[in-house]
Amino acid sequence: MKHIIAFDVSMGKSTVVVYDRYKRCKYEGELEHTISGFQSLKERIESLREQDGQIPDMVFEATGVYSKGLESFLQAQHYPYIRLNPLEAKLQMAAMRRHKTDISDAHELAKSHFKSDRQETYVQEDYFEQMQALGRYYEDIEKEIRHHHNRLHAFLQLSFPLLEKVFAKSSAMYLNIVQLYPHPACLHGISKEDLSKQIKQATRKNISDQKAEEKAALFITVAENSYAAITPDDVRCQHLRHYAKRILELVNQKKDIIKQMVELSKERVDFQVLVSFPGIGENTAVRLIAELGDIRRFKNPKQINAYAGIDIQRHQSGKLQYQDRINKRGNRRLRKILYFMVMSMISWRAKTKNTIVDYYDHLKKQPQGKPHKVAVIACANKFLKVAFHLIQHDILYHYESAKAS
Repeated sequence: MKHIIAFDVSMGKSTVVVYDRYKRCKYEGELEHTISGFQSLKERIESLREQDGQIPDMVFEATGVYSKGLESFLQAQHYPYIRLNPLEAKLQMAAMRRHKTDISDAHELAKSHFKSDRQETYVQEDYFEQMQALGRYYEDIEKEIRHHHNRLHAFLQLSFPLLEKVFAKSSAMYLNIVQLYPHPACLHGISKEDLSKQIKQATRKNISDQKAEEKAALFITVAENSYAAITPDDVRCQHLRHYAKRILELVNQKKDIIKQMVELSKERVDFQVLVSFPGIGENTAVRLIAELGDIRRFKNPKQINAYAGIDIQRHQSGKLQYQDRINKRGNRRLRKILYFMVMSMISWRAKTKNTIVDYYDHLKKQPQGKPHKVAVIACANKFLKVAFHLIQHDILYHYESAKAS
């Protein structure tokens, strides 16, 4: 057996230990995550390669951004490595751990390697790293939009509580109108004709003059009946304008991110297969890729289900058996995307045929029909199985073929 190098990674540095085939520690020390530090690590690895005739096993626990530097170095040098997720590392070292220190963790990680069957980490193309980064940025923007919408709603209850009944709260028209009229008093002296023109200009949609006039008339009526708890010169009216403007900027940023993700993906098999499913648009397809990564790295659909956290967790003790549940230990972002993807497929049932929706109907119509959420998760499970097969074999989704299989 070859040498083992184990790293306990922290911010900007790692504790390193080297064990030989006889489970003896040959070296322990500290590695700075710098050019000179990684150069000294390379020299050590090459020395062990010359000694053993093969590259040593290298293992470390993923620690978010802190382990990325080490991982990037190993990839750049084309060194194979084993990256453990924290739960996996904890389970493998649970029986061995006595004292929790960086140096003891590195030693226990190396010792546990002798009795654990660890698989070399699959290195994905940079494309998947870029997609994940864009997907996470998209999610950060969504969180910021939700925060600003909450603040916008709270301040509107003080300045113009009935405005939300006139316009759809997610529309660009609503956000532009809030900037123009954050308080009922701002409408004083505005004619219905001028207001209807401003309403048409507040959206990119081509709405009719009649509909714009109806909106304007309703808006004026609502303004006359709205009781404001603050005056129009209150600073919170300025805040309303700021929040509405910021939300519009963020919405446009989201659109730009999706465009960028689609541009990166449009020639790839993964993307083309996903958009061939009824109910999956470009937005959902690229976000699925961002969270799934390279689906080819999985050996079977069960591994994908575990990664998503939708595999079944059973608990039985004696004669007592609890209801089956999904374990939820996987990727929560992926679970959320899958859930709304299935809901979108169901909403398209009148326009397209889809075996995933057929499966949902089958589960609901059984002698004891499944609850809605249970059926949706089962459909997500089935979708991942079908998508895994199609992407692996470069086949687009086709209803008749999928139904026959």
